[in-house]
Amino acid sequence: MPLRLRLIPAVLFAAAASSALAETIGVAPGQPLQAVLDRAQDGDVIAVAAGEHPGAITIARRLTIAGEPGAILAGNGAGTVIKVTAPDVVIRGLTIKNSGRDLQTMDSGIFLEQSAERALVENNRLQGNLFGVYVHGATGSRVQGNVIEGLRDIRLAEAGNGVSVWNAPEVTIADNTFRYGRDGIFTITSKNDRFINNRFENVRFAVHYMYTNDSEVSGNLSIGNHAGFAIMYSNRLTIRGNVSDRDRDYGLLFNYANYAAIEGNRVSGGSLANIGNGRDEGSDDEKGMLPEAKPAQAGSSQDGPQKCVFIYNANHNKFRDNWFERCGIGIHFTAGSEGNEITGNAFIGNRNQVKYVGTRNLDWSKGGRGNYWSDNPAFDLDGDGIADTAYRPNDLVDRVLWTAPSAKVLINSPAVQVLRWAQSQFPALYPGGVIDTHPLIAPPPKPSATRGQP
Repeated sequence: MPLRLRLIPAVLFAAAASSALAETIGVAPGQPLQAVLDRAQDGDVIAVAAGEHPGAITIARRLTIAGEPGAILAGNGAGTVIKVTAPDVVIRGLTIKNSGRDLQTMDSGIFLEQSAERALVENNRLQGNLFGVYVHGATGSRVQGNVIEGLRDIRLAEAGNGVSVWNAPEVTIADNTFRYGRDGIFTITSKNDRFINNRFENVRFAVHYMYTNDSEVSGNLSIGNHAGFAIMYSNRLTIRGNVSDRDRDYGLLFNYANYAAIEGNRVSGGSLANIGNGRDEGSDDEKGMLPEAKPAQAGSSQDGPQKCVFIYNANHNKFRDNWFERCGIGIHFTAGSEGNEITGNAFIGNRNQVKYVGTRNLDWSKGGRGNYWSDNPAFDLDGDGIADTAYRPNDLVDRVLWTAPSAKVLINSPAVQVLRWAQSQFPALYPGGVIDTHPLIAPPPKPSATRGQP
Protein backbone atom coordinates (compact mmCIF):
# COMPACT_ATOMS: atom_id res chain seq x y z
CA MET A 1 0.00 0.00 0.00
CA PRO A 2 1.40 3.45 -0.88
CA LEU A 3 2.70 5.42 2.06
CA ARG A 4 0.24 8.28 1.61
CA LEU A 5 -2.71 5.86 1.75
CA ARG A 6 -1.36 4.29 4.95
CA LEU A 7 -1.06 7.77 6.47
CA ILE A 8 -4.68 8.81 5.85
CA PRO A 9 -6.25 6.49 8.47
CA ALA A 10 -3.60 7.52 10.95
CA VAL A 11 -4.36 11.21 10.42
CA LEU A 12 -8.09 10.63 10.73
CA PHE A 13 -7.58 8.58 13.89
CA ALA A 14 -5.43 11.31 15.42
CA ALA A 15 -8.05 13.97 14.63
CA ALA A 16 -10.82 11.81 16.12
CA ALA A 17 -8.74 11.15 19.20
CA SER A 18 -8.04 14.84 19.64
CA SER A 19 -11.76 15.63 19.35
CA ALA A 20 -12.61 12.90 21.85
CA LEU A 21 -10.10 14.29 24.34
CA ALA A 22 -11.43 17.88 24.09
CA GLU A 23 -13.27 19.01 27.20
CA THR A 24 -15.20 21.94 28.61
CA ILE A 25 -13.36 23.71 31.42
CA GLY A 26 -15.25 26.08 33.67
CA VAL A 27 -13.54 29.18 35.07
CA ALA A 28 -15.01 30.92 38.12
CA PRO A 29 -14.29 34.54 39.10
CA GLY A 30 -10.98 34.74 40.94
CA GLN A 31 -9.60 31.67 39.24
CA PRO A 32 -6.48 32.52 37.15
CA LEU A 33 -7.76 32.44 33.57
CA GLN A 34 -4.33 32.50 31.95
CA ALA A 35 -3.25 29.42 33.90
CA VAL A 36 -6.33 27.58 32.65
CA LEU A 37 -5.55 28.60 29.06
CA ASP A 38 -1.96 27.42 29.40
CA ARG A 39 -3.10 23.95 30.55
CA ALA A 40 -5.86 23.63 27.94
CA GLN A 41 -5.53 21.47 24.85
CA ASP A 42 -6.55 22.12 21.25
CA GLY A 43 -10.30 21.87 20.89
CA ASP A 44 -11.13 22.62 24.52
CA VAL A 45 -13.96 25.01 25.43
CA ILE A 46 -13.19 27.47 28.22
CA ALA A 47 -16.52 28.40 29.83
CA VAL A 48 -16.11 31.71 31.67
CA ALA A 49 -18.63 32.11 34.48
CA ALA A 50 -20.57 35.30 35.19
CA GLY A 51 -18.60 37.92 37.07
CA GLU A 52 -15.46 39.94 36.44
CA HIS A 53 -12.23 38.19 35.44
CA PRO A 54 -8.88 39.97 35.16
CA GLY A 55 -7.02 40.36 31.85
CA ALA A 56 -4.69 40.50 30.03
CA ILE A 57 -4.59 37.01 28.53
CA THR A 58 -2.98 35.28 25.55
CA ILE A 59 -4.68 32.45 23.64
CA ALA A 60 -2.02 30.25 22.08
CA ARG A 61 -4.06 27.10 21.33
CA ARG A 62 -6.98 26.25 19.02
CA LEU A 63 -9.81 26.57 21.48
CA THR A 64 -13.08 28.33 22.23
CA ILE A 65 -13.47 30.82 25.06
CA ALA A 66 -17.15 31.39 25.75
CA GLY A 67 -18.69 33.63 28.36
CA GLU A 68 -21.83 32.89 30.29
CA PRO A 69 -24.28 35.83 30.57
CA GLY A 70 -22.60 38.48 32.70
CA ALA A 71 -19.03 37.28 32.11
CA ILE A 72 -16.63 40.23 32.01
CA LEU A 73 -12.97 40.23 31.08
CA ALA A 74 -11.38 43.46 32.29
CA GLY A 75 -7.92 44.68 31.43
CA ASN A 76 -5.82 46.71 33.80
CA GLY A 77 -5.65 49.81 31.59
CA ALA A 78 -2.36 48.79 29.94
CA GLY A 79 -1.77 46.73 26.81
CA THR A 80 -4.26 44.41 25.11
CA VAL A 81 -6.99 42.51 26.96
CA ILE A 82 -7.03 39.36 24.74
CA LYS A 83 -4.18 38.52 22.39
CA VAL A 84 -4.66 35.60 20.01
CA THR A 85 -1.69 33.82 18.42
CA ALA A 86 -3.23 30.45 17.48
CA PRO A 87 -5.44 29.74 14.44
CA ASP A 88 -9.12 28.74 14.58
CA VAL A 89 -9.82 30.41 17.92
CA VAL A 90 -13.40 31.32 18.88
CA ILE A 91 -14.18 34.19 21.28
CA ARG A 92 -17.85 34.39 22.13
CA GLY A 93 -20.25 35.94 24.64
CA LEU A 94 -17.86 38.09 26.68
CA THR A 95 -17.82 41.71 27.78
CA ILE A 96 -14.26 42.88 27.14
CA LYS A 97 -13.11 46.24 28.45
CA ASN A 98 -10.36 48.52 29.70
CA SER A 99 -7.42 48.09 27.31
CA GLY A 100 -4.46 50.44 27.36
CA ARG A 101 -4.38 53.69 25.35
CA ASP A 102 -1.11 53.44 23.47
CA LEU A 103 -1.61 53.86 19.70
CA GLN A 104 1.95 52.76 18.99
CA THR A 105 1.45 49.35 20.62
CA MET A 106 -2.08 49.06 19.18
CA ASP A 107 -3.69 48.35 22.54
CA SER A 108 -6.97 46.51 21.84
CA GLY A 109 -9.84 44.65 23.35
CA ILE A 110 -8.94 41.73 21.05
CA PHE A 111 -5.73 41.60 19.02
CA LEU A 112 -5.48 38.91 16.33
CA GLU A 113 -1.87 38.23 15.37
CA GLN A 114 -1.01 37.13 11.83
CA SER A 115 -0.88 33.53 13.04
CA ALA A 116 -4.47 33.76 14.33
CA GLU A 117 -5.98 32.71 11.02
CA ARG A 118 -9.71 31.98 10.77
CA ALA A 119 -10.49 33.48 14.17
CA LEU A 120 -14.16 33.96 15.02
CA VAL A 121 -15.13 36.88 17.28
CA GLU A 122 -18.88 36.88 17.78
CA ASN A 123 -21.61 38.13 20.09
CA ASN A 124 -19.28 40.00 22.41
CA ARG A 125 -19.52 43.47 23.89
CA LEU A 126 -16.30 45.49 23.65
CA GLN A 127 -16.30 48.79 25.48
CA GLY A 128 -13.77 51.29 26.69
CA ASN A 129 -10.90 49.90 24.60
CA LEU A 130 -8.57 51.92 22.40
CA PHE A 131 -9.14 49.54 19.45
CA GLY A 132 -12.05 47.16 19.67
CA VAL A 133 -10.72 44.34 17.47
CA TYR A 134 -7.39 44.60 15.64
CA VAL A 135 -7.07 42.08 12.80
CA HIS A 136 -3.32 42.26 12.27
CA GLY A 137 -2.82 39.97 9.29
CA ALA A 138 -5.14 37.20 10.50
CA THR A 139 -6.40 35.84 7.17
CA GLY A 140 -9.96 34.54 6.97
CA SER A 141 -11.14 35.93 10.30
CA ARG A 142 -14.75 36.85 11.11
CA VAL A 143 -15.99 39.59 13.42
CA GLN A 144 -19.76 39.35 13.68
CA GLY A 145 -22.68 40.20 15.92
CA ASN A 146 -20.68 42.30 18.38
CA VAL A 147 -21.39 45.65 20.02
CA ILE A 148 -18.20 47.71 19.88
CA GLU A 149 -18.08 51.00 21.78
CA GLY A 150 -14.86 52.98 21.73
CA LEU A 151 -13.52 55.67 24.02
CA ARG A 152 -15.54 58.85 24.48
CA ASP A 153 -13.31 60.93 26.78
CA ILE A 154 -10.53 61.34 24.21
CA ARG A 155 -9.75 63.38 21.10
CA LEU A 156 -10.49 61.64 17.81
CA ALA A 157 -6.84 61.95 16.77
CA GLU A 158 -5.88 59.94 19.84
CA ALA A 159 -8.62 57.31 19.56
CA GLY A 160 -8.53 53.91 17.91
CA ASN A 161 -11.04 52.25 15.58
CA GLY A 162 -13.84 49.81 16.26
CA VAL A 163 -12.23 47.23 13.98
CA SER A 164 -8.87 47.75 12.26
CA VAL A 165 -7.82 45.43 9.44
CA TRP A 166 -4.21 45.35 8.30
CA ASN A 167 -2.95 43.04 5.55
CA ALA A 168 -5.65 40.47 6.27
CA PRO A 169 -7.36 38.98 3.19
CA GLU A 170 -10.71 37.17 3.26
CA VAL A 171 -11.92 38.94 6.41
CA THR A 172 -15.65 39.32 7.09
CA ILE A 173 -17.05 41.98 9.44
CA ALA A 174 -20.81 41.59 9.67
CA ASP A 175 -23.85 42.47 11.79
CA ASN A 176 -21.96 44.57 14.34
CA THR A 177 -22.95 47.83 16.02
CA PHE A 178 -20.23 50.49 16.32
CA ARG A 179 -20.30 53.59 18.50
CA TYR A 180 -17.66 56.15 19.53
CA GLY A 181 -13.93 55.96 18.97
CA ARG A 182 -12.37 57.11 15.70
CA ASP A 183 -13.52 55.10 12.66
CA GLY A 184 -15.99 52.25 12.76
CA ILE A 185 -14.01 49.99 10.40
CA PHE A 186 -10.61 50.98 9.07
CA THR A 187 -8.83 48.79 6.56
CA ILE A 188 -5.46 49.22 4.90
CA THR A 189 -3.34 47.06 2.58
CA SER A 190 -5.77 44.19 2.31
CA LYS A 191 -8.00 42.45 -0.26
CA ASN A 192 -11.07 40.24 -0.70
CA ASP A 193 -12.75 41.49 2.47
CA ARG A 194 -16.50 41.85 3.16
CA PHE A 195 -18.03 44.49 5.44
CA ILE A 196 -21.77 43.81 5.51
CA ASN A 197 -24.87 44.75 7.52
CA ASN A 198 -23.15 46.83 10.21
CA ARG A 199 -24.50 49.90 12.01
CA PHE A 200 -22.35 52.95 12.83
CA GLU A 201 -23.10 55.89 15.14
CA ASN A 202 -21.01 58.68 16.68
CA VAL A 203 -17.75 57.87 14.90
CA ARG A 204 -15.64 59.84 12.43
CA PHE A 205 -15.93 57.64 9.31
CA ALA A 206 -18.25 54.64 9.34
CA VAL A 207 -16.06 52.70 6.87
CA HIS A 208 -12.61 53.92 5.89
CA TYR A 209 -10.85 52.13 3.01
CA MET A 210 -7.18 52.58 2.20
CA TYR A 211 -5.32 50.41 -0.33
CA THR A 212 -7.85 47.57 -0.05
CA ASN A 213 -8.90 45.95 -3.33
CA ASP A 214 -11.48 43.47 -4.66
CA SER A 215 -13.73 43.83 -1.64
CA GLU A 216 -17.36 44.51 -0.73
CA VAL A 217 -19.18 47.04 1.46
CA SER A 218 -22.90 46.20 1.50
CA GLY A 219 -26.02 46.74 3.59
CA ASN A 220 -24.41 49.02 6.17
CA LEU A 221 -26.09 51.93 7.97
CA SER A 222 -24.21 55.09 8.99
CA ILE A 223 -26.06 57.63 11.15
CA GLY A 224 -24.80 61.05 12.17
CA ASN A 225 -21.07 60.50 11.65
CA HIS A 226 -18.55 62.90 10.13
CA ALA A 227 -18.61 60.86 6.91
CA GLY A 228 -20.29 57.65 5.91
CA PHE A 229 -18.12 55.67 3.52
CA ALA A 230 -14.65 57.04 2.67
CA ILE A 231 -13.09 54.98 -0.11
CA MET A 232 -9.47 55.90 -0.89
CA TYR A 233 -6.72 54.39 -3.02
CA SER A 234 -8.67 51.18 -3.62
CA ASN A 235 -9.74 49.33 -6.76
CA ARG A 236 -12.54 47.03 -7.91
CA LEU A 237 -14.87 47.42 -4.96
CA THR A 238 -18.58 46.70 -4.66
CA ILE A 239 -20.41 49.40 -2.67
CA ARG A 240 -24.03 48.28 -2.61
CA GLY A 241 -27.17 48.87 -0.55
CA ASN A 242 -25.64 51.13 2.10
CA VAL A 243 -27.40 54.04 3.81
CA SER A 244 -25.82 57.27 5.02
CA ASP A 245 -28.29 59.20 7.16
CA ARG A 246 -27.36 62.78 8.13
CA ASP A 247 -23.62 62.27 8.14
CA ARG A 248 -21.99 65.65 8.61
CA ASP A 249 -19.58 66.15 5.70
CA TYR A 250 -19.96 63.36 3.12
CA GLY A 251 -22.20 60.40 2.57
CA LEU A 252 -19.85 58.76 0.05
CA LEU A 253 -16.31 59.89 -0.72
CA PHE A 254 -14.12 58.47 -3.49
CA ASN A 255 -10.49 59.55 -3.72
CA TYR A 256 -8.23 57.62 -6.13
CA ALA A 257 -10.82 54.84 -6.11
CA ASN A 258 -11.21 53.08 -9.44
CA TYR A 259 -13.34 50.42 -11.17
CA ALA A 260 -15.91 50.26 -8.37
CA ALA A 261 -19.60 49.35 -8.66
CA ILE A 262 -21.62 51.80 -6.53
CA GLU A 263 -25.22 50.63 -6.70
CA GLY A 264 -28.44 51.02 -4.73
CA ASN A 265 -27.04 53.22 -1.96
CA ARG A 266 -28.91 56.06 -0.24
CA VAL A 267 -27.52 59.29 1.19
CA SER A 268 -30.11 61.35 3.07
CA GLY A 269 -29.56 64.75 4.61
CA GLY A 270 -31.35 66.59 7.38
CA SER A 271 -30.85 68.62 10.51
CA LEU A 272 -27.75 67.81 12.53
CA ALA A 273 -29.44 68.87 15.75
CA ASN A 274 -29.82 66.10 18.32
CA ILE A 275 -27.33 63.75 16.68
CA GLY A 276 -23.80 63.35 18.01
CA ASN A 277 -21.68 64.22 15.00
CA GLY A 278 -20.17 67.46 16.28
CA ARG A 279 -17.60 65.79 18.55
CA ASP A 280 -14.01 66.89 18.03
CA GLU A 281 -12.01 70.09 18.02
CA GLY A 282 -11.75 70.77 14.30
CA SER A 283 -12.00 69.49 10.76
CA ASP A 284 -10.91 66.02 9.71
CA ASP A 285 -7.22 66.28 8.89
CA GLU A 286 -7.16 63.20 6.70
CA LYS A 287 -5.40 62.71 3.38
CA GLY A 288 -8.09 62.79 0.73
CA MET A 289 -10.80 64.45 2.79
CA LEU A 290 -10.13 68.02 1.57
CA PRO A 291 -12.27 69.80 4.17
CA GLU A 292 -13.87 72.99 2.88
CA ALA A 293 -15.99 74.23 5.75
CA LYS A 294 -16.01 74.32 9.49
CA PRO A 295 -17.54 71.22 11.04
CA ALA A 296 -21.00 71.55 12.47
CA GLN A 297 -21.33 71.68 16.22
CA ALA A 298 -23.60 69.31 18.07
CA GLY A 299 -27.06 70.78 18.49
CA SER A 300 -26.62 73.27 15.63
CA SER A 301 -29.33 74.00 13.09
CA GLN A 302 -27.03 73.17 10.17
CA ASP A 303 -28.11 70.47 7.79
CA GLY A 304 -25.82 67.70 6.59
CA PRO A 305 -24.17 66.25 4.69
CA GLN A 306 -22.39 69.05 2.89
CA LYS A 307 -22.01 66.65 -0.05
CA CYS A 308 -23.91 63.47 -0.74
CA VAL A 309 -21.02 62.25 -2.93
CA PHE A 310 -17.52 63.63 -3.43
CA ILE A 311 -15.63 62.21 -6.41
CA TYR A 312 -11.97 63.27 -6.51
CA ASN A 313 -9.64 61.78 -9.09
CA ALA A 314 -11.66 58.56 -9.16
CA ASN A 315 -11.90 56.74 -12.48
CA HIS A 316 -13.98 54.13 -14.32
CA ASN A 317 -16.57 53.71 -11.58
CA LYS A 318 -20.24 52.87 -12.14
CA PHE A 319 -22.77 54.83 -10.07
CA ARG A 320 -26.14 53.21 -10.68
CA ASP A 321 -29.57 53.44 -9.02
CA ASN A 322 -28.46 55.42 -5.99
CA TRP A 323 -30.55 57.97 -4.10
CA PHE A 324 -29.00 61.34 -3.10
CA GLU A 325 -31.34 63.53 -1.09
CA ARG A 326 -31.27 66.82 0.87
CA CYS A 327 -27.53 67.53 0.79
CA GLY A 328 -25.76 70.83 0.24
CA ILE A 329 -24.39 69.33 -3.00
CA GLY A 330 -25.66 66.16 -4.60
CA ILE A 331 -22.39 65.25 -6.35
CA HIS A 332 -19.14 67.22 -6.25
CA PHE A 333 -17.17 65.95 -9.22
CA THR A 334 -13.63 67.21 -9.69
CA ALA A 335 -9.90 66.75 -10.30
CA GLY A 336 -9.52 64.70 -13.45
CA SER A 337 -12.01 61.90 -12.81
CA GLU A 338 -12.40 59.97 -16.05
CA GLY A 339 -14.60 57.26 -17.49
CA ASN A 340 -17.26 57.22 -14.77
CA GLU A 341 -20.79 56.04 -15.55
CA ILE A 342 -23.49 57.92 -13.62
CA THR A 343 -26.95 56.62 -14.56
CA GLY A 344 -30.26 55.72 -12.95
CA ASN A 345 -29.62 57.79 -9.83
CA ALA A 346 -32.08 60.08 -8.05
CA PHE A 347 -31.05 63.63 -7.09
CA ILE A 348 -33.78 64.95 -4.82
CA GLY A 349 -33.99 68.28 -3.03
CA ASN A 350 -30.27 69.07 -2.91
CA ARG A 351 -29.43 72.76 -2.66
CA ASN A 352 -27.06 72.25 -5.60
CA GLN A 353 -27.56 69.06 -7.54
CA VAL A 354 -24.07 69.02 -9.08
CA LYS A 355 -20.82 70.90 -8.63
CA TYR A 356 -18.49 70.12 -11.51
CA VAL A 357 -15.08 71.75 -11.59
CA GLY A 358 -14.03 71.43 -15.23
CA THR A 359 -14.67 72.74 -18.72
CA ARG A 360 -15.48 69.56 -20.67
CA ASN A 361 -18.99 68.42 -21.46
CA LEU A 362 -19.96 65.23 -19.59
CA ASP A 363 -23.09 63.31 -20.54
CA TRP A 364 -24.48 61.53 -17.49
CA SER A 365 -26.62 59.06 -19.41
CA LYS A 366 -25.94 55.75 -21.09
CA GLY A 367 -27.95 53.54 -23.39
CA GLY A 368 -30.79 56.06 -23.48
CA ARG A 369 -31.12 56.21 -19.67
CA GLY A 370 -30.01 59.09 -17.47
CA ASN A 371 -30.86 60.17 -13.92
CA TYR A 372 -33.82 61.62 -12.06
CA TRP A 373 -33.59 65.30 -11.05
CA SER A 374 -36.23 66.66 -8.69
CA ASP A 375 -35.88 70.21 -10.05
CA ASN A 376 -36.23 69.21 -13.72
CA PRO A 377 -39.50 70.69 -15.06
CA ALA A 378 -39.43 68.70 -18.32
CA PHE A 379 -42.32 66.73 -19.84
CA ASP A 380 -42.59 63.19 -21.16
CA LEU A 381 -45.08 63.51 -24.00
CA ASP A 382 -44.37 60.07 -25.50
CA GLY A 383 -44.65 58.30 -22.13
CA ASP A 384 -41.38 56.39 -22.38
CA GLY A 385 -40.17 57.45 -18.92
CA ILE A 386 -37.50 59.75 -20.38
CA ALA A 387 -37.87 63.53 -20.35
CA ASP A 388 -38.24 65.14 -23.75
CA THR A 389 -35.44 67.64 -23.20
CA ALA A 390 -31.94 67.40 -21.78
CA TYR A 391 -31.18 68.58 -18.25
CA ARG A 392 -28.27 70.79 -17.24
CA PRO A 393 -27.73 71.08 -13.48
CA ASN A 394 -25.32 74.04 -13.73
CA ASP A 395 -25.00 77.23 -15.74
CA LEU A 396 -22.63 80.15 -16.10
CA VAL A 397 -23.97 81.78 -12.94
CA ASP A 398 -23.08 78.70 -10.90
CA ARG A 399 -19.50 78.85 -12.17
CA VAL A 400 -19.26 82.50 -11.13
CA LEU A 401 -20.56 81.68 -7.66
CA TRP A 402 -18.05 78.83 -7.24
CA THR A 403 -15.12 81.14 -7.98
CA ALA A 404 -16.56 84.27 -6.30
CA PRO A 405 -18.96 83.26 -3.49
CA SER A 406 -19.55 86.90 -2.56
CA ALA A 407 -21.48 87.24 -5.83
CA LYS A 408 -24.39 85.49 -4.13
CA VAL A 409 -25.75 88.92 -3.18
CA LEU A 410 -26.63 89.38 -6.87
CA ILE A 411 -28.34 86.02 -7.32
CA ASN A 412 -31.85 87.51 -7.48
CA SER A 413 -30.93 90.57 -9.53
CA PRO A 414 -32.70 91.18 -12.87
CA ALA A 415 -29.39 90.88 -14.75
CA VAL A 416 -28.76 87.36 -13.43
CA GLN A 417 -32.31 86.29 -14.22
CA VAL A 418 -31.97 87.60 -17.77
CA LEU A 419 -28.67 85.74 -18.19
CA ARG A 420 -30.22 82.47 -17.04
CA TRP A 421 -33.20 82.96 -19.34
CA ALA A 422 -30.85 83.64 -22.27
CA GLN A 423 -28.91 80.43 -21.59
CA SER A 424 -32.12 78.42 -21.55
CA GLN A 425 -33.06 79.80 -24.95
CA PHE A 426 -29.60 79.57 -26.49
CA PRO A 427 -27.76 76.47 -25.18
CA ALA A 428 -24.56 77.54 -26.92
CA LEU A 429 -24.14 80.07 -24.11
CA TYR A 430 -23.75 77.30 -21.54
CA PRO A 431 -20.20 76.60 -20.36
CA GLY A 432 -18.78 73.09 -20.39
CA GLY A 433 -20.24 70.90 -17.70
CA VAL A 434 -22.61 68.07 -16.88
CA ILE A 435 -25.55 67.38 -19.15
CA ASP A 436 -28.08 64.58 -18.83
CA THR A 437 -29.42 63.97 -22.34
CA HIS A 438 -31.96 61.33 -21.20
CA PRO A 439 -33.19 62.40 -17.73
CA LEU A 440 -35.69 60.15 -15.99
CA ILE A 441 -39.23 61.28 -15.24
CA ALA A 442 -39.51 59.10 -12.11
CA PRO A 443 -36.83 58.14 -9.54
CA PRO A 444 -35.60 54.58 -9.00
CA PRO A 445 -36.84 52.71 -5.89
CA LYS A 446 -35.57 54.26 -2.66
CA PRO A 447 -32.87 51.99 -1.19
CA SER A 448 -32.83 50.93 2.44
CA ALA A 449 -30.10 49.27 4.49
CA THR A 450 -30.40 45.79 5.97
CA ARG A 451 -29.00 46.80 9.36
CA GLY A 452 -32.01 48.61 10.91
CA GLN A 453 -33.48 51.92 9.86
CA PRO A 454 -33.47 55.35 11.48
